[in-house]
Amino acid sequence: MNLNLSGKTALVCGSTQGIGLAAANELASLGAHVILMARNQEKLEMVKNSLPITEGRKHGFITADFTNPEEVKRKVEEYVKNNGPIDILINNTGGPPAGNVETATAESFRLAFESHLMCNHLLAQTCIPGMKQHQYGRIINIISTSVKQPLKGLGVSNTIRAAVANWSKTMANELASYGITVNNVLPGATLTSRLKQIIQDKSEKTGRNADDISKDMVAEIPMKRFGQPEEIAAAIAFLASPAAAYITGTNIVVDGGRTGCL
Repeated sequence: MNLNLSGKTALVCGSTQGIGLAAANELASLGAHVILMARNQEKLEMVKNSLPITEGRKHGFITADFTNPEEVKRKVEEYVKNNGPIDILINNTGGPPAGNVETATAESFRLAFESHLMCNHLLAQTCIPGMKQHQYGRIINIISTSVKQPLKGLGVSNTIRAAVANWSKTMANELASYGITVNNVLPGATLTSRLKQIIQDKSEKTGRNADDISKDMVAEIPMKRFGQPEEIAAAIAFLASPAAAYITGTNIVVDGGRTGCL
């Protein structure tokens, strides 16, 4: 199986923590030249210096805030202009705040739409020309199992994630003939700061102990444990590799079996 990413450049969004950080490490270990992207420059520098290096290649980073899609687009355009094409794009952004859809504000939907779908779209548009030139491209969107089965108390997230999934499928069909694949990885409950925040929010709303809430969540997972970011990253790395050349337009669920539908 060919998992070698030597000679490939990967842009990994949200890569200073959680799944994004794990994905950056995995792609770098397979030989990719990794460009990190997040808003905290100090953390970006620390992560860049910690990534594995193969064949003497140096990694880099781009500082940008995903609440500002035009800034994200401009900075990636500058990178491509000065450094060359990006072969692998990992779209990964922190989820919207928890809450019921009934009480969600129009502003919360707008902000989530911009930081998720619009940033994904603008980044893809910036990277696609180089991917077409190389006849090799991987666009991988880190979304959520809510694409298949909406999650309680995550109204805005459920809505926007579904929009991203449909955008992704449409893009996959349009780009397949160029050797570019577009896929979604759908993590379940994974040990990240996002999960900890969700548990804390539930604890504050219900008055229940956070440990009890965690135990209830684990009980719903057939594997009886939360996922590790590295386990999600393994699926991302496979989809980014030459071995996944004939997989496009699909959702890969990585959730320990929790999602109830096929």
